[in-house]
Amino acid sequence: MTSPPAVGDAHPYLRAASAGVRHHTRAHAPDAGTSPAPADRVHLDVLHTHLTLLHQLLDQVADATRPPHPAAGRHLAMAHARLWQAATSVHDAFHLTPASPDDADATQCHPERLPEGPPVLTICQRHLASGHAIRRKTTPADLNTPLHGHTTTCAR
Repeated sequence: MTSPPAVGDAHPYLRAASAGVRHHTRAHAPDAGTSPAPADRVHLDVLHTHLTLLHQLLDQVADATRPPHPAAGRHLAMAHARLWQAATSVHDAFHLTPASPDDADATQCHPERLPEGPPVLTICQRHLASGHAIRRKTTPADLNTPLHGHTTTCAR
């Protein structure tokens, strides 16, 4: 049996993922005098993957937190719903973004190369699986509630 990690070593994969997102954000920032490049489908697909994985993790954390700390669990459940809304918006943006000429072959189905289907369907499969998970625990009213009116207990 191993001992629990020291506080400084807790959650190394989350810290690494956060560092990767931070690095990507800096690298994607435009240089002075240039406008940022619009997001392409590949970028949106990767962002959607990241959001759905965060959604799964937050679901697990909320489930573990809710029994001993109900108030904190409610806030985590609200964050869970908001993360789903973000993933839905990225999924919608993916389908509204035109495919680049380089992606023309990627939208064609080649079962011999991609048994899971073309990349354009992979984001949909991921989104449907994530949607099934949130609908088991959340009402449609909760999913459609705007962020306005949400109260917080944090001092400002």
